[in-house]
Amino acid sequence: MIFPLLPLFAAHQSSGISLPFHAFEVNFLCMTNKLKEREEKDSLGTLMVPSDAYYGIHSLRAKLNFPDQTRFHKEWYQSLGTVKLACYITAKSFRKAVLEKHSEKQLAFSLLPEEVLDALVEAATKVSDGQYFDEFIVPAISGGAGTSINMNINEIIANVALESLGKSKGEYSFIDPIESANIYQSTNDVIPTSLKVAIIKLLTELEEEINFLRQEIEKCESASRNELRIAYTQMQEAVPSSLGMLFSTYSEALSRDWWRVSKCFERIKVVNLGGSAIGTGIGVPRFFIMEVLPALQRLTNQPITRSENLSDATNNLDSFVEVHAIMKSHAVNLEKMVSDLRLLASDVAGSRTISIPQQQVGSSIMPGKVNPVIPEYVVSVAHKVYSNDMLVSSLCAQGCLDLNAYLPVIGHAILESLKLLISSNRTLHMNMISGIRINQGAGNEQLFRSPAITTALSPFVGYNKAALIAKEMKSSGIDVFEANRKLKIMDETKLVNALKPENLLKTGFSLNDILD
Repeated sequence: MIFPLLPLFAAHQSSGISLPFHAFEVNFLCMTNKLKEREEKDSLGTLMVPSDAYYGIHSLRAKLNFPDQTRFHKEWYQSLGTVKLACYITAKSFRKAVLEKHSEKQLAFSLLPEEVLDALVEAATKVSDGQYFDEFIVPAISGGAGTSINMNINEIIANVALESLGKSKGEYSFIDPIESANIYQSTNDVIPTSLKVAIIKLLTELEEEINFLRQEIEKCESASRNELRIAYTQMQEAVPSSLGMLFSTYSEALSRDWWRVSKCFERIKVVNLGGSAIGTGIGVPRFFIMEVLPALQRLTNQPITRSENLSDATNNLDSFVEVHAIMKSHAVNLEKMVSDLRLLASDVAGSRTISIPQQQVGSSIMPGKVNPVIPEYVVSVAHKVYSNDMLVSSLCAQGCLDLNAYLPVIGHAILESLKLLISSNRTLHMNMISGIRINQGAGNEQLFRSPAITTALSPFVGYNKAALIAKEMKSSGIDVFEANRKLKIMDETKLVNALKPENLLKTGFSLNDILD
């Protein structure tokens, strides 16, 4: 919205009218959308806010200060609603525990009224369910360590709660975005905690999708266990192998990926909720610090635990670096696998040993052309994950003293990588691997006409005689059986037996193999 307004703003400036840029844009938005306005104040001044908006002045300032158009992740939004809900439930428990021993008149501090806490619980539940997401206007990339994120949620919750009590949006004398919706909280504990809640949820999805893909790969492995193929090293024909063996390497890699992802939960489950600004719990009742985590555990059914050192959990984000590095290693394995399969199924490969499903028309000018779009998508995702990994690593290192100011973009990158990897596993499973066709016998024919097959003969006739067979195959364009008949180097029966799939695919050879 900002850039199209620049010429109009410049016209006001040139006419001598002094109009703050942010106020100009807000007034313009209200005018063009024909909305009534309400005035909101903060310590910096006032802004006019659309009267039907659930967001408020803090969100508007952020929107104007951070002109990024990238949408905030809904998963993080919902998780933040859940964390807020845990905070309000705990605040209700604290209120009850206090009033069981003291009257409100005896207290040096005020407790939020029961009806206000109930309204906050109701509003946070709706946010946790994903409602009012359109009212979240802070972009994905922002400054301020997540304060704008926290305030946008606080304003939504406060205004939803106000409506439930029959009040108008913006009547903050009844329910305030900071004093009410932010009760016993700091941006610096609720934002990283909610990010970890969202990450755990997506890690669970990723773990499942990796396993589904691995199971589909295992089916390909079983179906092609004895389908011979030429193995290639440095893109040159090397030695006999099988498609089953190739698919087994992908299955093993995905098994490692699944195992590594399953270990991520141990790292990411440790949170700093209750630690307040820097992990000391300043301004927060000890009751709240002890009870808010159990409340969050019950709401999420996640194995979240409070850090034994809340300051460390606030200051250091190395757990994010570790988890994203595991995601990067999975992206590497996916790229290697799809690059291999794309090559084997390509026109460049000639007589293809496998075929991958044709999913969409590949050209607007070349009739009949179909491209390997699924592998291309996965490769694109992998490289996005690599770039996110550099971002996460470098910005986690940018934490300064007691806090890291770059959590919004770090969190956005991690969630983006997770969602992209989930989508890659899903489309591979559903749109490619499940539809791979093994071209029966194609690999055998290629292999027996390739000099690469003669490596299997070295234990029987030695390197030099095997090389003579290879040379004859090349010069005459014949298969290994015909070349051996011409040269009479090896007994025909023994040759046929040596080149059976089960013998070619043995691990090494024994003396019995040679002497039989």
